[in-house]
Amino acid sequence: MPTKKKTAVTKRAPVPRALGSLVAEVRSLIQSARRVAASTVNTLQVRTNYEIGRRIVEHEQKGEKRAGYGQELLKALSERLTAECGQGFSVSNLQLMRKFFIEYKYRIQQQAAVKLIATIIQQPDAVEFSPVEIAKPTQKPPFTLSWTHYVLLLTVKDPDERSFYEIEAASEGWSIPELKRQVAACLYERLALSRGKTAVRKLAHEGQIVTRPEDMLKEPYVLEFLGLDEKTKYSENDLETAIINRLEHFLLELGKGFLFEARQKRFTFDEDHFYVDLVFYNRLLRCYVLIDLKLDKLTHQDLGQMQMYVNHYDRKVKLPEENPTIGILLCKRKKDAIVEVTLPPDANIQAREYKLYLPSKEELKRKLLEWGEEQV
Repeated sequence: MPTKKKTAVTKRAPVPRALGSLVAEVRSLIQSARRVAASTVNTLQVRTNYEIGRRIVEHEQKGEKRAGYGQELLKALSERLTAECGQGFSVSNLQLMRKFFIEYKYRIQQQAAVKLIATIIQQPDAVEFSPVEIAKPTQKPPFTLSWTHYVLLLTVKDPDERSFYEIEAASEGWSIPELKRQVAACLYERLALSRGKTAVRKLAHEGQIVTRPEDMLKEPYVLEFLGLDEKTKYSENDLETAIINRLEHFLLELGKGFLFEARQKRFTFDEDHFYVDLVFYNRLLRCYVLIDLKLDKLTHQDLGQMQMYVNHYDRKVKLPEENPTIGILLCKRKKDAIVEVTLPPDANIQAREYKLYLPSKEELKRKLLEWGEEQV
């Protein structure tokens, strides 16, 4: 019988015990490099589109002064670029690049003007250039988002509102779906309704800065992601369960710095048990935040009960170095008169309405206008 040839088996070298740490280090290095590469590509794309927009505008300004010239230019440019460079240069995309340059060019000019004025005030003898320099955008725009983010931001007409969403998207790392949701849910208007006029202006230039309890509040809170139908009957337990099941979305709606701690937190007074619906901790404010859910209009009993919860946490739970506990009552209908009569002015309790659908932007803008007239 013919002898079968033995297949040679290559023996692997023994795996060193320390290989795990090496793999972790190399993996982290690769992931970091990929993130940097993706960020670099995004930034390069945004800067390139900005420069394309600039050249289109400058060419238009030197071109023929007749109706339709700009559209003809974009059509011809689109055909040539698509033939030579591939997809991505449709007329609509070129229009977006043009609009992007125009919108951000003015913002850069404003930044340069503010910087020049500050220099003149602080060191008048050090300024050796003409005020005409204000009109020249000498600094590169600080693009921190992807081109898709900026395309979405360009749909926001109000410059202050657009600036707010840009700052928040960059600082909070919002994805495109999250940015779309916040714009659709009118986050800017809802935050503005909870602030004074000076603070509203700060929203546009600094984003949402949380240093006081009032800074984290919105009016109303929008819980459309819970999937509860406004027309069907549901209980407080249904609402609470839906929030827990979609906790990540609820934390985003609450705002910055929130950490979830407990559901139906129980404590006892004189053998009577009491339950707080939801307990959070805010790491920016360094305090507990208690939330009670109410399906109907707010009553003075609800406010008194929340005051008891807050007192318990302040006296029995919070540490000496932590800030006073905040109580929030989320209700379907809020009566401001009941809140004002029941609670002292310095109470750390807030009542806020919630909605199960995205609010109308026109409705919120109308409320904001009415609110502004009341502030005068």
